[in-house]
Amino acid sequence: MWEPEPYVLDLSDVIRLSDEELLRICAANPDLQIEQNSAGQLEIMSPAGPSSSARAAQLVLALGRWNEEREAGVVFDGTAGFRLPNGALRAADVAWLDRDAWQRLTPEQREKFAHVVPDFLVEIRSPSDRLAHVRGKMDEWMENGCRLAWLVDPAEQQIHVYRHGHAVETVDFHTTLTGYDILPGFTFDPRTLP
Repeated sequence: MWEPEPYVLDLSDVIRLSDEELLRICAANPDLQIEQNSAGQLEIMSPAGPSSSARAAQLVLALGRWNEEREAGVVFDGTAGFRLPNGALRAADVAWLDRDAWQRLTPEQREKFAHVVPDFLVEIRSPSDRLAHVRGKMDEWMENGCRLAWLVDPAEQQIHVYRHGHAVETVDFHTTLTGYDILPGFTFDPRTLP
C-alpha cells in the first residue's frame, strides 16, 4: 500500500523539543522512525519492511568492508540521527562520515544526535515512500553539506546520484555505482540487491 507521506505532528507552536527530549521520545517509541523537519514538526514513519531493510543491510555491509580496509571513517545504519545546519533531524538508511569529522565530535556528541552532516549517504525508496518526498529529503541533505548521496528506487530499478556541485544523475540498476573522490575505490552493483 502506498502512503502519501509520513505522518506530521506539528508541535512547533506548543514546544520546541531539545535533542534530549527528542531522544527520549524516540526511545519511548522504538517501533517508529521519528525525524524532525526544519520547521520543528515531527515526521513519524513506520519501520522499514523486510525488503527495504535487507537492501540497507547489504549496502551497510559493502560500505563497511570498504571502510574497514581503508580505516577512512565511520559507517552508520538507519538508526543514526543527524542534526543538520537547517535544524532538521534526519536519518539515512546508510551513512558514512569521514574519520576527521567523526574525531571532531566529542564523546557526548557521539552518543546523541550528532550535529554533523554525513559525507555520503543512501536512501532506499520503500513502497510507502512518495518519490517527491524522498527527493525533497535528498535535496535537503545536499543543501546542508552532504557530498555524495544515492537514492535507490527498487520499484523503478533506478538510482538517482546526487553529487555536490553537479546535476542529479539517474542511472539504472545495470550501472555499477562508484564513490567518486568521496569514497575512492568504493563500487557497488545494484543488481545484487535483494
